[in-house]
Amino acid sequence: MSEKSTILVDLNDGCCRSCGGKLQIFHVDDCSLEVECVEEDCLDAYKVEPDAFADGGITYWPQAMVAFGQEAGE
Repeated sequence: MSEKSTILVDLNDGCCRSCGGKLQIFHVDDCSLEVECVEEDCLDAYKVEPDAFADGGITYWPQAMVAFGQEAGE
């Protein structure tokens, strides 16, 4: 992952499936968010669905589409 901007996910909304650590969103497309754990011992990265954080897809996905839209070619 590059050192470009990211969106941190509140731990109340979701955490890393590998270690339970804090996640950051670093990429988005029409059907997924790409997240990475910020814990140095983990750094697991994977794709999740837009509604992965029990928000119905209305909090993080639209925010990421705006933040990363140009990078995604939107």
